Parts: sequence; C-alpha cells; structure tokens
Amino acid sequence: MLLNGRRVYRQNNHTESILLAIEDITERRRLEDDRAELETRFTSLVKNIRDHSIFTLDPIRNGLQLLKLTTATPTWQQAREMMERQLGQMIRLVDDLLDISRITRNKLELRKAPVELWAVVQSAVETARPQIEVNGHTLTVTLPPQPIHLDADLTRLAQVFWNLLNNSAKYTEPGGRITLAAELQGNEAVITVQDNGIEVPVDSLPNLFELFSQVDRSLERAQGGLGIGLALVEGLTEAHGGTVEARSGGVGKGCTFIVRLPAMKTGPAERRMQNDVAQPAPKGRVLIVDDNRDGAASLAMLLTVMGNDTRTAHDGLEGVELAEAFRPNLIVLDIGLPRLNGFDACRRIREKAWAKDALIVAATGWGQDEDRRRSKEAGFDHHLVKPVYAAEVNRLLAERKS
Repeated sequence: MLLNGRRVYRQNNHTESILLAIEDITERRRLEDDRAELETRFTSLVKNIRDHSIFTLDPIRNGLQLLKLTTATPTWQQAREMMERQLGQMIRLVDDLLDISRITRNKLELRKAPVELWAVVQSAVETARPQIEVNGHTLTVTLPPQPIHLDADLTRLAQVFWNLLNNSAKYTEPGGRITLAAELQGNEAVITVQDNGIEVPVDSLPNLFELFSQVDRSLERAQGGLGIGLALVEGLTEAHGGTVEARSGGVGKGCTFIVRLPAMKTGPAERRMQNDVAQPAPKGRVLIVDDNRDGAASLAMLLTVMGNDTRTAHDGLEGVELAEAFRPNLIVLDIGLPRLNGFDACRRIREKAWAKDALIVAATGWGQDEDRRRSKEAGFDHHLVKPVYAAEVNRLLAERKS
C-alpha cells in the first residue's frame, strides 16, 4: 500500500492537536503505471507497423511511379492513379498514428523556421488535391495580397490543413464546395476551411478533436475514418502556439474549422513562388544500399529511367565493396543494414580518397533531431526519412553537379 500523508494543525483556546490525514494512492499509481505502459506499447506497435509498411509498400510505390513513365491506355492510367491515391492514404495514416503517439508523450519535435503561409497552404493543397478531385469537389483558395509570415515547421503545419481539407472532401457529397481562406487579424493569422457537406451535430462539437472520436455521419461508413486526423490537427496547431475550433452551420451548411496562429511581425522581404517544374534528369552514378531488395530494385529502375547509371547492394559490407568498385556520385545508404550498419558503412566509405566528393544520403524510418545528429557525425551529407522518392534523389544529384 502506498500512503500519502499530510499534517493539519488545529488550535483552540487551551490545546493544540495534530490531525494526520492518510490517503491510499496505490490505485492512482497503478493507473498511472498502466497508462505509461500502454503508451509505450502503442508507440512500439506504430513503429513496427511503419517499418513493415515502408518495407512492403515502397516497392509498390516505386513500381507505380515506373509505370507512370511508360505509355499506357487511359483505363490503365486511371487504375494506376487510383492505386497511387490509396497507397498514399495508407502511408499517411501510419505516419499520423506515429505523430499522435509523439504528441501524447510530448516527444514531438518541430523544425521551426520563418515561412510564408502561402507555402504551407500550397503544400497542403497539393497533397489533398487527389482526394478532392476524385470526388469532383470545387476548391477555392483565398489568400491576402500581403504575405503572412509564421515561425513554423512547414511540413508539420501543412499536415494541419491537409487533414482539414481531406476531412471536408471525405464528408462532402460528390460535386461539393470547399473553401480555404486566410486573413491577418492583428497579430494572428486566421485560416478558415469550410465545406457544404454533412453537418456535425452540435452536441458532438466539443468532442470532435478527441483521439478516435467518431461522429455518426452517413458518409463516414462509406469513407472510413479512425478519428485520428482531427486529433492530429489540434495537437500540431497547439504545438505551434495556436488554436483550432469547429463550427457547424446546420443541415446543408456543412462544417467550418478555424485555425488561429501567431504571426511574425517581420519576414522575408520577397515573396517567391515554388517552381513545380521537374529538374532535367542528370546522368550520374547512383548506388543504392538497402536490405529491402524490392525497394532497392524499384528505386534503381526509376533512377535508371531518369537517365542515371545505378547499382544496388543489400548489406553494409557489400555496399562498401561495391562503392569502391563503382565509385558513385551519390550513395543512398540505409541505416539498418545486416553485417554492417549504415553508420559504419558510411565511415568506411568516407575513408577512401575518391569518396571525398561523393554525396552520401542516409535513408531511414526516423527523422528526429537525434537521428539527424548521428547521421551527420557518421559523415552523411543528407538525411532522408523513408519513403525515399526518386525525384528527391535526382534533385540532390542535380544540385551536386551544378
């Protein structure tokens, strides 16, 4: 039995006495221990799911990208696009689960930097566009003429608006309307996502952002939904010092989400639009070292189609030996390799004179600050979190050659 005691002094005209209050905290301590153990198990489960998903889904994703570069009938192209959308949804679902586990354990790390709101919105819209288009929705984005500057992790904040747009697309009848509008109110950026879909019952609004919260809406059974997205929206918004609220306009008036974020007083002087045009495929020598044979092979095929000479290896020692013989311009090196891990393989390659100018990229499932620090200490130039995209590898190679 665990006891928690306190002394209470009581004094009257003639005597002074001490009362000892004793509380049994055994049950409370047991519940706290059980919760900590469940959180640890949940995090471990999600990590295992993510590792397995990367191992099995990467070859499928790369294969679909390869087919995208080949001539196909309209029917086959439509089927491929459908598979790409579903695969992307599955990968994001696992990533969302992992992020939720980090938020609940206060382990979420943000890589903040001055960013413009338009860049965050652009990223979110591009990610949500396939789901919006497949449902035939009309999306209208309205941003103020003056730039709004934020101190934010662009990728994490884009997740907020992608989840809100995806939520609207999921619970709006085909052919519906979705709007995203932003404005500067004092020192706050106020971003509103609104749709004309199915309304949320008023009594459900207070619980809408709770993890695994489900609202009984008719579309939900068809579209699915685990109650993760909106919980992640709230967690990431609050991590940026902001707030989010939901409002429902009643039958036929859909749902409105309002995100408020602290705005920076100053920011970059020039507003630059991102260039979505792919860089010309450089011709380089690329070595891919990964024990996931299908993943390595499919990535190599994509890079070959893009004009590169590629080789693959499947353990650390083989990677070091092949690097010495092939002498690549760029090496994509997995961290969790058999026989010799990626850190040690990188160190051995860096000892060679020819490797001084080679670009070595870490490929791993983990992207926390500690993971990036270890990669840098081992001699890696870049740290990519799986899945690794061929376009990103090609871009790094083009930058090195320029």
